[in-house]
Amino acid sequence: MKILLLGEYSRFHNSLKEGLVKLGHEVTLVSDNDFKNYPADIFLYSTIFKDNYILNKIRQGIFSISKLDIAHLEIAFRFYRKRKQFKGFDVVQLINEYPLPSTLYLEAKILKYIFKNNKKTFLSSSGDDYICVNYMLEGKFRYSVLTPCETYPDARHCQYTLFYATKSFKKLHDFVFQNIQAVIAGDMDYSIPLEGHPKFAGLIPYPINTEKLQVIDVPSPVTSKIVIFHGINNVNYYKKGNYLFEKALEVISEKYKDRVEIITTRSVPYSTYVTLYNKCHILLDQAFSYDQGYNALEAMAQGKVVFTGAEKEFMQHYNLTERVAINALPDVNALVNDLSYLIENPEEIIAIGKRARAFIEKEHEHIKVAQKYLEQWNS
Repeated sequence: MKILLLGEYSRFHNSLKEGLVKLGHEVTLVSDNDFKNYPADIFLYSTIFKDNYILNKIRQGIFSISKLDIAHLEIAFRFYRKRKQFKGFDVVQLINEYPLPSTLYLEAKILKYIFKNNKKTFLSSSGDDYICVNYMLEGKFRYSVLTPCETYPDARHCQYTLFYATKSFKKLHDFVFQNIQAVIAGDMDYSIPLEGHPKFAGLIPYPINTEKLQVIDVPSPVTSKIVIFHGINNVNYYKKGNYLFEKALEVISEKYKDRVEIITTRSVPYSTYVTLYNKCHILLDQAFSYDQGYNALEAMAQGKVVFTGAEKEFMQHYNLTERVAINALPDVNALVNDLSYLIENPEEIIAIGKRARAFIEKEHEHIKVAQKYLEQWNS
């Protein structure tokens, strides 16, 4: 099959592409790019307004006055110039309802072209979207990425996330759902809100290329300092619960100053991020989720103990009786207690790391996952 994967922000579509290519399919991956610099076959990045210092300042000035990001206009223009490369695919998968993104008006025009000129289009629910954000607003989750907005309403992610629940965005949401064959969730945080929806085709776990991601050989946590890695994306500082992790690490660094080494990074490219966390035993990922995101899964594949979403819904879905990750609750005391337990019982770090790798191989191996997507697309 000839497949178009539209959008990328976590390496999800890259790993899916690698699995699909192994199975003999022709795959084109499109991205608007961001600071993580994930690979793509076609980039629609706004080089004029983002990479030129003077024009970027003008762009920011226009945005502060009108809330119009002219870089979004450039993305649409670049799509228009390359539009012939977006025709004739057997399957298109959108990473999100708003996959590039441009302005809502132009995004609808882009998607209309995609729907018209290709055979089938599927939607991945693997990030903020209309259904999951409204589910959060209705208070149906015990906690969510909007929880920190109650205390920090000016947090950068709050306005961005709430945008997906607006009337103007609902028009795009409705248009997308009128034209897709089905929506596929990537993890529990997105499958739970979709339960019962007529176009929901179920959960397919994120693909992880276990050939590329091998277990990292690090000094034993039993006989060496325990290395804790905390990678911060400034845009998502509150959304991921980084402020909670920082408070917990202050306690841990004082309590176990001679037994731990703490590495902290801020908004570094993906390749740098991976290089820096290679030496850690424990990785702090996020505190407001029920399931693992992509960074967590990749670290688990490398035998790390990851603090992330691992709620009872996740454990039940995969029939797990032992922890493959630490369920990072949005509570500083709980985080301190879990970290303290691991530091005082380092053999548990080894055991959880082994279970994490085995879990990824069983549920997330990229070729197995790619086959599940093919079966869904062909059904």
